[in-house]
Amino acid sequence: MSSPVSKPPPELLAVITAVALVLVCLLFLMLRYLYRHKGTYHTNEAKGTEFAESADAALQSDPALQDAGDTSKKEYFI
Repeated sequence: MSSPVSKPPPELLAVITAVALVLVCLLFLMLRYLYRHKGTYHTNEAKGTEFAESADAALQSDPALQDAGDTSKKEYFI
């Protein structure tokens, strides 16, 4: 004679289903975030500075530095 197999209570099945659904949603959100943020590197450099012949020429055309004052003194930071 075989022993009868008892079914798990419906509350347990509901909890297992809810946990599985939450894990699937978290996996979806993580994959979506990783797809959108592929590790691209964004800089804050002024546009068009890659074609300047020197660093001074690139900085002179930067609108954020137009009020820098005297251009005869040059400072270089290394």
